[in-house]
Amino acid sequence: MKYRKIGRTSIEVSEISLGCWTLGGDADAGGMGWKAPSDTDAVEAVKHGLERGVNHFDNADVYGMGRAERVLAKALGDDNKRVVIASKVGWYKGESEHAYRKENILKQCVQSLKNLNRDYLDIYYFHNCDFGESDKYLDEGLEAFRALKKEGKIRSIGLSGYAEADFLRLIPRIEPDCLQSWANILHPEFIKAGSPVASMLKERGITFTAFNPLSRGLLTGKFSPKNPPVLDKNDVRSTMEEFKPAYLAGFYGKLERIKERFGSRPEKLIRAALQYILSHEVVSCVIPGFRNKKQVEQNTTMAESPLSAEEVEFIETVFRD
Repeated sequence: MKYRKIGRTSIEVSEISLGCWTLGGDADAGGMGWKAPSDTDAVEAVKHGLERGVNHFDNADVYGMGRAERVLAKALGDDNKRVVIASKVGWYKGESEHAYRKENILKQCVQSLKNLNRDYLDIYYFHNCDFGESDKYLDEGLEAFRALKKEGKIRSIGLSGYAEADFLRLIPRIEPDCLQSWANILHPEFIKAGSPVASMLKERGITFTAFNPLSRGLLTGKFSPKNPPVLDKNDVRSTMEEFKPAYLAGFYGKLERIKERFGSRPEKLIRAALQYILSHEVVSCVIPGFRNKKQVEQNTTMAESPLSAEEVEFIETVFRD
């Protein structure tokens, strides 16, 4: 496994890290987005990640309202203090009028630390870019984050979001150490050299953490027009157009070209997807999700097999067509 620094910090993370959203469970279980794996599967998967060199786990307070954090702590055991752990705040507001009120941030951070059995978080993210009308709560939120950093409860500040306009507005004001958002072969806009966001990150020494690098499983080859996904009502993908037969019909032809070049086994397709993201200068790591040991194995098998410049160009040509 290779490692890269987070922004201007001394923190080094594995290029292939792991995102813990799935550990929180679906809406019926108090989580959001995905049916949770069993604790047994989660523990086995995390331990296998450690064996493969993964040293960075990305979490959030709302993933099962603390469940994902608690499961991760259980899985890490004695390795808890030797890895890099990130968590986030910003969706749950409790009794506050807004999630970025200072008292809510301080309370949620303490709860995350308790859930994770940690004295500090290596990275603490603003989980979204909604700071209220005219960014009403931005200064207050920043004050809370800076107080937590001064107290030693967090080591670095991150910003997570979904839109270019938000990033260009907020990065100069927050000056985060890292930015987190989606990036994959289908949507590389934030990390492409010369793009507004990538240019701002490079100029300021900020790095990018990429979630959804496998496009929620599309890029692993598991779905096709003949084998469309059968999704639970609480699965975040159930209402998305890209998981319906009409989209899959057009997408699958492109994926077939990727299979012809890189191989059809899941680990070969995952190599193409993850290493494509890692080929971009501003990226520090990718954080694919996982449900079991097999998925961690597939995500990390080709961790030290970067793409050549020609392979990167081939991928871009396929998905430009």
